[in-house]
Amino acid sequence: MSWEIEFLNSIQHLLRNEFLDAVMPFISSLGNAGIFWILLTVVLLIIPKTRKAGVASAIALVLMLVTGNMILKPLIARLRPFTVNTAIELLIPPPSDFSFPSGHTFASFASATAILKNNRRLGIPAIILAVLIAFSRLYLYVHYPTDVFFGLLLGILAGLIGNFAAGKLSSRLHLPN
Repeated sequence: MSWEIEFLNSIQHLLRNEFLDAVMPFISSLGNAGIFWILLTVVLLIIPKTRKAGVASAIALVLMLVTGNMILKPLIARLRPFTVNTAIELLIPPPSDFSFPSGHTFASFASATAILKNNRRLGIPAIILAVLIAFSRLYLYVHYPTDVFFGLLLGILAGLIGNFAAGKLSSRLHLPN
């Protein structure tokens, strides 16, 4: 058994309880299709004071979509952990796409990093939510630790690139600094 399956089994053994069984599917659902982050980005784009953060987040999310969902997932084609350990009882419907990298984690950290670089007051809660979403994917046994780890790293990178690009665009778009 791989260390990653052992790690996931440890989470199940040590942390699984009724409260988290109810909370983790909800937290994870906030990352479904990146919808929470997309909606937050739209709100940030509407408000002039946060528009630069919205542009940075939008760029980061597009980077995530292209590199994570369209390139890496099909290229690596990693099966999910619940297909290896079929004894696990999933708390959510089994995702049908590939496992690497974690799209929930990638999108969450891409958007949260972009927001944090522009607005600490909004960025800190966004990072906390990103961490919770990332952990939920492990708790729910739908991602390996390395899926989540690389989703986090790639998300931070996408957020930084989004922030850099938004900075370059800010004078053209008349975005407040």
